Amino acid sequence: MQIRKVIIPVGGLGTRFLPATKAQPKEMLTIVDKPVIQYLVEEAVDSGIKEVIFVTGKGKRAIEDHFDHAGELEAHLEKQGKKEMAKKVRAISSLAYCAFVRQKGPLGDGDALLQARHLIGNEPVAVLYGDDVVYSKGQPALRQLINVFLKYKRPVFALERVPKSVVHRYGVISGKKVAPRTWLVDKLVEKPTPKEAPSNIAIIGKYILTADIFDELAKVKAKKGRELHLTDAFERVLAKKMPIYGYEIEGTRYDCGDKLGFLRAIVDFGLRHEEVKKGLKAHLKKVR
Repeated sequence: MQIRKVIIPVGGLGTRFLPATKAQPKEMLTIVDKPVIQYLVEEAVDSGIKEVIFVTGKGKRAIEDHFDHAGELEAHLEKQGKKEMAKKVRAISSLAYCAFVRQKGPLGDGDALLQARHLIGNEPVAVLYGDDVVYSKGQPALRQLINVFLKYKRPVFALERVPKSVVHRYGVISGKKVAPRTWLVDKLVEKPTPKEAPSNIAIIGKYILTADIFDELAKVKAKKGRELHLTDAFERVLAKKMPIYGYEIEGTRYDCGDKLGFLRAIVDFGLRHEEVKKGLKAHLKKVR
């Protein structure tokens, strides 16, 4: 039941960040000096995973290039005496074993996961969505989910309490608390109004999935013009009274699919960055 692989769907169009994403993947936008996608891969690696499956789409080649070996660049940096930078660049291509699967179009996150199913078999697998970056002083958010999975041997998704005013952006759960921060889920409502929401406990884009989730996802008949979503499979599993768990992660989450959330990430990570934190802090004092 060891988690050996992670799927990272990156086939979306990134329309909320246009025009910046017209010619580059949203996942390659940088938080200080690293693209968002690298933070996710590092989270997986720090959680004990070394095999990464990217589900890409048209215009996403830069992601593949980023995790590829860059011998010419490394040699150029070495020649200029920038040995530490050359070492950092070299380390990126050694982070994990990467595979790339192409999604035929923006058909939803559920469709993206099914494109990678042939690389998973019946193994449990982690899933990280490109919008959610979590800063944690302790264990990475994904490692926290793996710990819950190893205890219950059932699917687990990450949870966060959000203001009632924004529940319409999320899948929202209700359930029974079975351990600290851990919920046995009995209901999931996708993007409810504040009045319809069963709680303010929202699902965020980090999961551990089992084979039965993929089985149910493959059975969903997406209506014409409608995308296929992972929550469709969760709803089918819950309807069969099969257990699914949620875990309220420890750490600070940044929604990097939202402009304000992305800016918050840049500021906060900048204030932790040895090279720029002093100057950034001084600047923020001035603008206040």
